[in-house]
Amino acid sequence: MTRIWNNPIEFKDQLIDGFVAAYGRIIERIPDASGVRVKGGPVADKVAVLIGGGSGHYPLFCGLVGKGLAMGAVMGDIFASPSGEEIYRCTKAVDAGKGVVYGYGNYSGDVMNFSMGEMRAKMDGHDVRQVVISDDVASSPEFDQRRGIAGDFFVFKALGASAWRGDSLDTVHAFGQHANQRTRSFGVAFGGCTVPGRTEPLFTVDPGKMELGLGLHGEPGVETSEMLPGKDIARMMVDRLLADAPQAAGSRALVLLNGLGSTKYEELFVLYSDLYKRLAAEGIEVYKPIVDELGTSLNMAGCSLTLMWLDDDLQTLFDAPSESAAWTNM
Repeated sequence: MTRIWNNPIEFKDQLIDGFVAAYGRIIERIPDASGVRVKGGPVADKVAVLIGGGSGHYPLFCGLVGKGLAMGAVMGDIFASPSGEEIYRCTKAVDAGKGVVYGYGNYSGDVMNFSMGEMRAKMDGHDVRQVVISDDVASSPEFDQRRGIAGDFFVFKALGASAWRGDSLDTVHAFGQHANQRTRSFGVAFGGCTVPGRTEPLFTVDPGKMELGLGLHGEPGVETSEMLPGKDIARMMVDRLLADAPQAAGSRALVLLNGLGSTKYEELFVLYSDLYKRLAAEGIEVYKPIVDELGTSLNMAGCSLTLMWLDDDLQTLFDAPSESAAWTNM
């Protein structure tokens, strides 16, 4: 269960306060809003990238604000979209006059509220575009109906790198869409997560079982399987992603093995020892693999595998320098 909290209603605001106190050298709180931006923002002469969604997914979203990444993040309550009003306030706080690109996962509440925030911001003269991330292959056969999970990280990195080097609003938006189109994820869960103030998890997994195709909001998987050895989990994850590879994807890919909150890094490395061999056997050239927690679900036990098939543009954007609380590439 989640153990450290005071008043569950105040959990989001207290975590933002603590985050800003810890990383004030990089970020600052947006006045009168549940969000953060780069210190001293807005960033002059740059398109602003504003990312966001519910709390409970650190380092999504505030941990990916900084040079070379997002200019700001707006946060809702645990597993809940930020309101249209919060998104509007954060849009005004990050826009330096070059426009704003929203980046967020494809969940109905987020789509509704970010669209409301966009509408209000446009009425005030802000030029806003959206990149709705849809990397989860388990959630729908239709690409534009899929959820966003850990693939958010790769898309945010592309958006941020494009914006910080001075690209136009159209170009930043296009690179974000391109990154999303070439990103696929699949996750498994071994146990559910517990939100602050509750003692029971949002879902349970029977002993000896595992859930396939989980969501980041505490949703169980789309199907249940017997618990498998690591080598068989690796085979299943790779096969699911390669079966859904983008057209003309090529063979070079970024790879993220992402922990969901309580799976130990040692376990992830055991799994990666099988993953990289399976990827190599399938002809995938892995570029700078990452084994980390970059999109969590509080204390959920499980992990996800993300591939973003690279081209020269996306590799350049990924390699660009960045500095944030959770990801630094100098």
